[in-house]
Amino acid sequence: MSRGLKRLKTVVSKLLSPRGCPWDREQTHRSLIPYVREEAAELTDALKGGRWHEIEDEAGDLLFHLLFISKIGEKNGRFDLESVAESQARKLMRRHPHVFGRTRRFRDAKDVFAHWGEIKKGERALRAKEVARRDRKKAVR
Repeated sequence: MSRGLKRLKTVVSKLLSPRGCPWDREQTHRSLIPYVREEAAELTDALKGGRWHEIEDEAGDLLFHLLFISKIGEKNGRFDLESVAESQARKLMRRHPHVFGRTRRFRDAKDVFAHWGEIKKGERALRAKEVARRDRKKAVR
């Protein structure tokens, strides 16, 4: 993990620690929804504006929220940043069989887009199996 990401993870952990910020400690996944929406909208505006410094700043705000959400999930025993990253890596690999698999090749971006619904449907079925397997493993522990 990069130095900056480690540092941000440490900051988030401290904010949510017993000696951290009382407001942050009271947050839940649901209470964060308006803030995540706000940050996503601000990043959207920055992307539209094309100003790299604003994009960087707003992407950082969204990254903070992803770490914050993951830390809350960790405290609740549901998931952590590592499982979120692993899950996303698997999802991207499933959704890109033309890159990570041997079963399909697409001619161009239009061809990928034309098959996107089929790819996503298959990916959801595989994801459901993964979640069930992970939940069974947790139940055994």
